[in-house]
Amino acid sequence: MPKSTPPPRFRTFVDNHPAISDAYEQLGIAIKESGPLDDRTAQLVKIGIAVGMRHEGAVHAHTRKALDAGCTPEELRHAVVLATTTLGFPSMMAAMTWVDDVLEEDPE
Repeated sequence: MPKSTPPPRFRTFVDNHPAISDAYEQLGIAIKESGPLDDRTAQLVKIGIAVGMRHEGAVHAHTRKALDAGCTPEELRHAVVLATTTLGFPSMMAAMTWVDDVLEEDPE
């Protein structure tokens, strides 16, 4: 069972568009299974991509998925800090707040 749940807006989309969400989920599974990366590594890569895109929602989502895959908060924060020399300090700090948004969520 996942340690966290997607936000209400995402759950509403899934409820309203089950065929689309199922197709998207199946695409994600096929992509993940097409290569050798384990789930933890894949989620850290996805965090890096989301940080590089400066996409708050994707950082939130992949932080949740990375936690579910067994990544630690320290690993997630390190993945974000690695972006400093590529994206710059202000962008890294923005992304760190997005990771912390999820880490600080009440699990209930």
